[in-house]
Amino acid sequence: MAPTTAHPHDPSCIFCQIVRGEAPASIAYEDEQALAFMDINPLSRGHLLVIPRMHAPDLFALPDRVAGHLFVVARRMALALRESHRPDGISVVQSNGRAAGQVVFHLHIHLIPRRLEGGGPQLSWNRLDPRPTRAELDEDARRIREAAAGLPPSQFP
Repeated sequence: MAPTTAHPHDPSCIFCQIVRGEAPASIAYEDEQALAFMDINPLSRGHLLVIPRMHAPDLFALPDRVAGHLFVVARRMALALRESHRPDGISVVQSNGRAAGQVVFHLHIHLIPRRLEGGGPQLSWNRLDPRPTRAELDEDARRIREAAAGLPPSQFP
């Protein structure tokens, strides 16, 4: 898998254009590292996107300090959505790569207000069938632990 890297801006990226004020957006929050704005193709009223100001195509390219800050912003925006729109729940979705459903290749976190009444938007989970055995789960966990041990130390304070 090819590594991805973060850059200050990508001129062809619609989210970078929003960050630079070159494309319209209904902004709910902004600070020096992050921006939260309304999704123009929402799954429900109040559907927000939280993005880093820097261009990072996916989670793999995002520096630890920015990733941590984005999650704090996402949490605070979820609290604000809970107050402003009074949903029954909020889905927090972040996809990496085409196979995961990513369409815009500038990292973004979806905050989607959900309602029990009326069914609301559905997220489908196609679970493995048959389910993995405990031995297979243990093997997956071992492989992930080994890969994590080879990562550079976190840069998050």
